[in-house]
Amino acid sequence: MLPPSGRRCGQDASGSLGCPLMTTPPYQQYPQGVSDKSKVVAGILGILLGFFGAGRFYMGDTKTGVLQLVVSVVTCGFGALWGTIDGILILVNGGVDGQGRPLRD
Repeated sequence: MLPPSGRRCGQDASGSLGCPLMTTPPYQQYPQGVSDKSKVVAGILGILLGFFGAGRFYMGDTKTGVLQLVVSVVTCGFGALWGTIDGILILVNGGVDGQGRPLRD
């Protein structure tokens, strides 16, 4: 139904937009300063796929992930122990993602 003036909401007599645009604030799923990555997922990936540095790749720490992978290959698999211990430490102590934000629980 049209308003009594015969114009649609948001238009003035010249046809230009007279009302402010409706905007919504950006959706924030997690509190400010907390990573969107889970420490449980990062820890489990580190324990199960420590050879590949998967936990660090998931967290966005590609430098350490590549280093874990290279050490594992060079040491014929013994370097995978680093990834496994890293995964356990992430589960116990938490950690930070690639941007330095703490992982969420």
